[in-house]
Amino acid sequence: MLNNSNTSRSWLNLPEINIAIFAFLLNFFWEVQQMPFFELSDLSCTQRTINCTLATFGDVLIALTGFWTVAFFSKSRYWFRQPKWWELSIFILVSLVITIVFEKLATGVLNMWEYADIMPRLPVLGTGLTPILQWIILPLIIVWFVKRQVL
Repeated sequence: MLNNSNTSRSWLNLPEINIAIFAFLLNFFWEVQQMPFFELSDLSCTQRTINCTLATFGDVLIALTGFWTVAFFSKSRYWFRQPKWWELSIFILVSLVITIVFEKLATGVLNMWEYADIMPRLPVLGTGLTPILQWIILPLIIVWFVKRQVL
C-alpha cells in the first residue's frame, strides 16, 4: 500500500512543479507591478486581474520551456542544483526570445495590448523594457528558489 503523504511529497519534489509554482508566484507579482506600463485605462479592476492571471499562466509556460530546453542540453532535469553560467544563460535566452516574439505579435498583428507612453522600449525591436527585464531577472530568482526547495 502506498503512503499517501510520501506520494504527495515526491510529487512536490518534481522540478517542473517547483518551476511552475515559483514562476507563477513571481510572475504574477511582476505582471501586477508592470500594469502602469500598459494602456489599460478602459479595463475594470477585475478585468486587469484576469489579464494578469492569464499573462502569468503564459509566463509559466515560458519558464517551463526555458527549463526543459536547459534540461535537454544539460541532459538533466536537476541542472538547477549547481547551475552553470551557460545553463542560466540558455534559460534566460530562451525566455527572452519567446517574450520578444510574443510581445511583437501581441502589440502588432494580434492587437492584444498596447504599451503606455511611459513604457521604455528597446531600439529597433520596439519591445517594452519591463517584459525584457522580467525575463532577465526572474529566471535567476526562480532557479534560486527551486534549488532550495528541491533538495
